[in-house]
Amino acid sequence: MAKQKKAKVDVKLVAKLRRETGGGVMACRDALVKAGGDYQKAKKILEKEGIKKAAKKQGRETKQGYVATYTHATGKIGVVVEVFCETDFVARNREFQRFTRELCLQVAAMNPKNEKELLKQAYIREPEKTVDEFLKSQIAKFGENIRIGRFQRFEI
Repeated sequence: MAKQKKAKVDVKLVAKLRRETGGGVMACRDALVKAGGDYQKAKKILEKEGIKKAAKKQGRETKQGYVATYTHATGKIGVVVEVFCETDFVARNREFQRFTRELCLQVAAMNPKNEKELLKQAYIREPEKTVDEFLKSQIAKFGENIRIGRFQRFEI
């Protein structure tokens, strides 16, 4: 048997893809190999794989979480969002907390009436994605089920 040659992939691209997607080193490398070195294609491959992983985790129980708040600079809009996860370890993670604050910004900007409407909205930072797709990418990133609890928007 002949040894199979490993495809060469730019380490800087792997690092960049890892930073942007939160994927593991080997997952990022493999996505770049599948995409023939095309960064955007590799990113899409990782997103699709992340959505598949998220679907497997959705039934798991979420007993931990984080409550995030946001007050607009004018002081006339405020938001409180409750987001659940499986472990305290993830709840204390800065990236998870940043995600919950992003949801606060989404609620402040788009004023959804309920969770179903929120999940269908275009994500304000990446309009080509829905909030649901953003949530699923976070589930894949942290390897835990994540669920949006209550949220409230206040406006004067």
